[in-house]
Amino acid sequence: MRAPIARAFAAASAVERWPQLLTHYRYVRMLEVRPDGGVVEMSANRPFGPLDWPTWWVSEMWVDPVRHEVRYHHIRGITRGMDVVWRLTPDSAGTRATIVHQWDGPAWPLVSRIAAEWVIGPVFVHGIASRTLAGIARHVETG
Repeated sequence: MRAPIARAFAAASAVERWPQLLTHYRYVRMLEVRPDGGVVEMSANRPFGPLDWPTWWVSEMWVDPVRHEVRYHHIRGITRGMDVVWRLTPDSAGTRATIVHQWDGPAWPLVSRIAAEWVIGPVFVHGIASRTLAGIARHVETG
């Protein structure tokens, strides 16, 4: 992102503002607020051509302003058990942002790994996360 790390981190960690910044987000609701984060319910659309597929999940969220990290542990929804970390670091262009998802898949006998690695991860998780990261970058780069 061609923006200072403070501005990038502020946008990445202010999830309750994402629906105003990111057109694919349907809503974000803080169900519990703590000084270091809280519990957040999120819903985003995953477009497939002219159609949008609505998705939904609930996560525990931790915000670490010293490390410039936002961590999530999904506690409800199809991605329950997924761990996510947004990590921002300064670089010569401004800020480098990475998102890492770790998940073994849904608790479905026999097809859990296949569903996670062939459909849910690459189609839905990557499709939404890449749009989110690009939208946050657009927002912080335009001020």
